Amino acid sequence: MAITVRNLTKYYGQEKAIDNISFDVKTGEIVGFLGPNGAGKTTTMKIITCYMPPSAGTVDVDGYNIADHSLEVRRKIGYLPELNPLYLDMNVVEYLEYAARLHGIDKATLKRQLASMIEVCGLKDVRHKDIGELSKGYKQRVGLAQAMIHDPEVLILDEPTSGLDPNQIVEIRNLIRQLGRAKTVVLSTHILSEVQATCDRVVIVNEGAIVADGTPGQLQQEFRGSELIVIELKTQVANPMVDIFPKLQALSNVESVEYGGDENGAHRFSLFAAKGSDIREEVFRQAVQERWVLLELTRKATSLEEVFHKLTKV
Repeated sequence: MAITVRNLTKYYGQEKAIDNISFDVKTGEIVGFLGPNGAGKTTTMKIITCYMPPSAGTVDVDGYNIADHSLEVRRKIGYLPELNPLYLDMNVVEYLEYAARLHGIDKATLKRQLASMIEVCGLKDVRHKDIGELSKGYKQRVGLAQAMIHDPEVLILDEPTSGLDPNQIVEIRNLIRQLGRAKTVVLSTHILSEVQATCDRVVIVNEGAIVADGTPGQLQQEFRGSELIVIELKTQVANPMVDIFPKLQALSNVESVEYGGDENGAHRFSLFAAKGSDIREEVFRQAVQERWVLLELTRKATSLEEVFHKLTKV
């Protein structure tokens, strides 16, 4: 089940929300759709799910065009909007049965799917409670169950962990990873650690345009700046900025050094080296030569958060 987006553009009046974007999502992929507020993420998801038409461009889901075959596309997609579409006066079972009937599920299949969703989404203990009485985490689980009740091949999830506490985020993240083994998943989120832990691929949008597309590792490699080495060493010196700093600065490929202070005689430095270089061995040899006690020597990778800020900052 693949999604193909080509030259997608959307205007709201004179304002361009999406600017000629194209991307693919392969069968079985979990793709994180990232961007700052107003970047066009939710608009793109609404177009893919046939919630609204594009101003220009095309979207195909499993070969079905959203303009020509919208009903077939909707049958194949489960959608969890950012604002969870829940009826608070219904209990969990009633609501999921209602959602299933909207999808035209027959009684025999409904019973099986209802039991499956309650099990998969961890709703057994609250299945007879009114939705309005549930915590935010359980409401999100009900929303996910609603999106999956008709066993869709594609899941479109807009901020699925919004407002959840750290424990609830982990639970929903694990559920999404489990679902991704059998389904194609596109999710948007502002929690970048969640993307790194969950997604196979990342698409970053800014001001309606795609600015990056790749695996988290590829993006970290492509957009990294200087190599960062953090060291902590213990030695008796009168002035670390005189006795240690120049010796670190003189190492090959070191572009700059920052002193992070000392605690109980342990001095902390950040060394920024030329991109692609690895100065750890040279740092170690220098420490041996100077009789420094090396307490830490860590190579820091560029985080996905740094990549995001670099690509989306104004």
